[in-house]
Amino acid sequence: MIVQLNGKKVELAEEITTVRALLASYSLQEKIVVVERNGEIIDRSAYEQTPIADGDRIEIVHFVGGG
Repeated sequence: MIVQLNGKKVELAEEITTVRALLASYSLQEKIVVVERNGEIIDRSAYEQTPIADGDRIEIVHFVGGG
């Protein structure tokens, strides 16, 4: 399936069907991130149940600490 991820068209492996699987594929599952799907922010508790479909627009923002 092809999605728009952070402004770029990306082809996802067929096993990536949820937001949780997408984050895991980018090694982001343990980081503090905000995920938006088609203009809606997804609650972290719903990542496992939130499906990703062909043509979705996904934005992932992760926070980096520093000082």
